[in-house]
Amino acid sequence: MIAPEKFEVLTFDCYGTLIDWETGILAALRRVLSSHEKSLPDSEILELYGEFEAGAEAGPYQKYQEVLIAVVCHFGGHLGFTPTSNETISLVQGLPTWQPWPDTVAALQRLQSRFCLAVISNIDDDLFAKTRDLLGVGFAHVITAQQAECYKPGLRIFHHALAKLKVPPNKVLHIGQSLYHDVQPAQALGISTVWLNRPSRRANVGAVRSAHATPDLEVSNMETLADTLLSM
Repeated sequence: MIAPEKFEVLTFDCYGTLIDWETGILAALRRVLSSHEKSLPDSEILELYGEFEAGAEAGPYQKYQEVLIAVVCHFGGHLGFTPTSNETISLVQGLPTWQPWPDTVAALQRLQSRFCLAVISNIDDDLFAKTRDLLGVGFAHVITAQQAECYKPGLRIFHHALAKLKVPPNKVLHIGQSLYHDVQPAQALGISTVWLNRPSRRANVGAVRSAHATPDLEVSNMETLADTLLSM
C-alpha cells in the first residue's frame, strides 16, 4: 500500500503509459509488412518490437529515432525483406501523431492540482516536444534518454532524474506501463512504483520485454490512479 501524502513528485513513463503507442506501432508496422506481403499476429509484432528495441538500445547510446529505424530494419531482416527508405522512418514520422489514452489528459490535470508532475521517457527531446502539447499539462521536469544518454531500464536515467528533481527517492512515485523498463529499475533505487497495466494485444507485457516485479500499486487506467491518489 502506498501513502500519497509522502510523495512530492509523480514521475511518468510516457509512451505506453500516457500515450497509446501500441496503436501507433501496429499501424505503422502492419503497413510495412503488408507492402512486402508479410503478416504476423499483433501479439507477435509487439513481442518482436520489444526485443528489437531492447537490442538497439543495449549498445552504445544512439538517439531514439535511430532506434526506431533499427527496429524496422530488424523486422525486414527477420522476415526476409528490405524496407524502403520511407518505410525505415515510418515509426519516426508516425510517433508525433500517437494519441494519449482517452483518460490521460483529465487524470493528469487532476493530479497536477496536488502533485508536481514529471516525465522520465526513452525518447529524444525533439520527439517528446511534439507529444508534449497533446498531454494537456505543464510538466515541471522532462527527463529523456537523450539527456542521460541512457535508456530505461538502465539506472543512469533514473539517477539523472533524481538529480534534476532534487528530491530523495522516497519522495518520488514512478508510474509506468512496463515492469521491465519502469517498475524494476525504479524499485532498485528505492522509488515507489505504480504499474499502469494498460490493455494490450499482448496482455501484461505489451511492446516490451517481459519481466517479473511487484509494484507498490497496480491500476488499469489513469482515472483509477487519480481517484486513488487524491482520495487518501
